Amino acid sequence: MSVPSSAAPARPIGVIRVLTSDDEAAVATHGRVIEERYGLPTVSRCIPDQPHGIHDDASEARAEPKIVALAQELAGAGARALIISCAADPALRETRQAVGIPVIGAGSAAAAVALGLGRRVGVLGIRDEAPPAVRAVLGDHFTASARPRGVHRTTDLLAPEGPAAVLEAAAGLVESGADTLLLACTGLNTIGVRPLLERRLGVPVVDPVLAAGLLASYRDDDWDDDWDEG
Repeated sequence: MSVPSSAAPARPIGVIRVLTSDDEAAVATHGRVIEERYGLPTVSRCIPDQPHGIHDDASEARAEPKIVALAQELAGAGARALIISCAADPALRETRQAVGIPVIGAGSAAAAVALGLGRRVGVLGIRDEAPPAVRAVLGDHFTASARPRGVHRTTDLLAPEGPAAVLEAAAGLVESGADTLLLACTGLNTIGVRPLLERRLGVPVVDPVLAAGLLASYRDDDWDDDWDEG
């Protein structure tokens, strides 16, 4: 005879998507990756009115208050930690100040993981410059940044030529001396390009969604009891 478990269900990791979509399955894509890789329960929500996500300073500024508001909703609903699933780490500091649970930025998480894998990190994203949050962590280990040809917004990665353009830009970074690649757009997780890049280029490729999930899994059992905003 089975004995019912008295343990309460684990509180989820809240995943904040900065690309607006009415497709619940699409919104949950990054959360599913984290669940499959690390066994963490997740709940995913997206901010409103940003169908092309964050792709420049103006779209980032519009997104920041929405991210803080959504973070407060998720924290109030019982999330034990939050992931801002954008490599620019928009509103990271403001969100940490607004909620009393851990908040992880995908960009700085990816940069921290990249430092453990190589010494010359090439950054591949959807802007001409690497996100400041990524550059701040990489410091002197930042080598160069690149943007795939024809890609200016996250949604451009979904075009049929998206993966080929990403591979071309990534190859240029390796040719310029990068021994590790950092994907500075979580949309690159959505199109699943990381295995292709590692297979073709022979260098480690850091996925920001996986990196954020890795940090969310670290000492996860202690967070509910002794989180200190610090």
